Amino acid sequence: MIGKRNVYNLHEAGLGFLTVSRFSFRGTRSLFSSTMENKEIASVFKLVGQIMELHGENKFKARSYANASFQIGRLSEPIREMDPGAFEHIPGIGKNLVPKLLELVQTGQMTYLTDWLEKTPDGVLEILKIKGLGPSKVRLIWQEMGIESVGELLYACHENRLIDLKGFGEKTQLQVQEAIEFMLQNRDRFLYASIEPLMLEIKQWVGEHYPDALVSETGGMLRRDLIVESLEMVISEDVESFPDTSMNKIDVHFHRVSKASFEDEVFKRSGEGTVDEGLVPEMRNVPWAKEWKLQYSNEELIADADLKGCLHNHSTYSDGMHSLEVMATHLRDLGYAYFGICDHSKTAVYANGLHADRIEQQHTEIESLNAQLGPFRILKGIESDILMDGSLDYEEDVLKSFDLIVASVHSVLKMDEATATKRLITAVENPYTKILGHPTGRLLLSRPGYPIDHKKVIDACAANGVAVELNANPMRLDIDYTWIPYCMEKGVMVSINPDAHRKEGVDHMRYGVMAARKGGLVKEMTLNALSLEDLLAWLQR
Repeated sequence: MIGKRNVYNLHEAGLGFLTVSRFSFRGTRSLFSSTMENKEIASVFKLVGQIMELHGENKFKARSYANASFQIGRLSEPIREMDPGAFEHIPGIGKNLVPKLLELVQTGQMTYLTDWLEKTPDGVLEILKIKGLGPSKVRLIWQEMGIESVGELLYACHENRLIDLKGFGEKTQLQVQEAIEFMLQNRDRFLYASIEPLMLEIKQWVGEHYPDALVSETGGMLRRDLIVESLEMVISEDVESFPDTSMNKIDVHFHRVSKASFEDEVFKRSGEGTVDEGLVPEMRNVPWAKEWKLQYSNEELIADADLKGCLHNHSTYSDGMHSLEVMATHLRDLGYAYFGICDHSKTAVYANGLHADRIEQQHTEIESLNAQLGPFRILKGIESDILMDGSLDYEEDVLKSFDLIVASVHSVLKMDEATATKRLITAVENPYTKILGHPTGRLLLSRPGYPIDHKKVIDACAANGVAVELNANPMRLDIDYTWIPYCMEKGVMVSINPDAHRKEGVDHMRYGVMAARKGGLVKEMTLNALSLEDLLAWLQR
């Protein structure tokens, strides 16, 4: 059993999708041990840098860990497959960091981090997770106010004690208070995607130890809920022992039943309220399911195999990890017929957004690759920032050079409903907009989306022939699946897009399909279920 502090490292560092069962910094490894991915390694180095800064360690030394984290996160090659002798040649990894990287890769732990954690109260580490509070501000809260827990900090906000702290003020205090309240509301809730690996590992363990046994997820995991609070597993009675899940913060419940009642038990525990036997598991808790069944059949639901193309992806032209050629080849090899490259537009300076000269350069490369990879087709696209007045990020002569424009909001997210709705509708009314990207800007369990009048926005999409994106990144899944029925009612196509920034991100498409199926999305209303010919015709309307 690992302590609370290790649970924090495993899951709550909030730095990517850390599999909660994966590793421990104190040397205790999960029964379901797995080799660390680059994102996890980068998260560890980032955490080290943060804690060092928290303790007032030399800022240049702390920044070396932050820089290492950034560079590791940008690597396209898995570190676990690299020769350790090449570690010091990784950008940002000097000779002093190589031993720590090697220890982490080989053992799943870093003694150096463990030492720092021993000096740091658990509550202070939790405060470090609060949005808007960097290590330097957390240090002030801890050292000057003596606050060592989130609860204490919230109370201090209620008493207006934070505004007197250097570098703070009334506005910052309010932001901290709101961030804490949001975090507390979502405590002990998990993204489906972060729990899925544990579920699969349990099923694998049962299969290896009890080959004839039956095992299945149930409850919210079987329904593919976007957010879950527990992992429920139904196991047949011939399973005499259960895998050790004590390292996982999420509650795991095993229900042992006879083989004869197995399917009934899985079914019973996957429903909420009235369960309709004819429904796919994803739709068993949606209120419009019965109405949906009057119009459609389960066979019409979108499925992974129905997707013909993958739209809204990024490359090294902006902030992606892989080149245009690598991304395109990967998509082709996966069996897709077309690929939409939608790198960031010029306003997104932080993401190396494209100016006109680099757009021209990219289009030239696309034409060359299309000649090589045909009949596979790369579509010339852009993810254009929606500016504050709702306009897109380029002049008309540039906009008309694209096959596909995904219009998205990335800046000034603090908006009231009227402002946000008007901003989106103005963008939708632009004749060059083809897809409205992640309409609310939400990050599940991290950031609520800006409020919009969904009906007005969807109505505008219907009037202007614009598709709505269901962003398949499991942290977004935006537009929320609850609005899919209204999209279908209004004849608005839904585009399931991974928003992939590296080739592995394409795998997120399946999470988008899961969410789409919960909403009852059918193939004929899915934009990227169209053939290339039909998609081009739709884009050119």
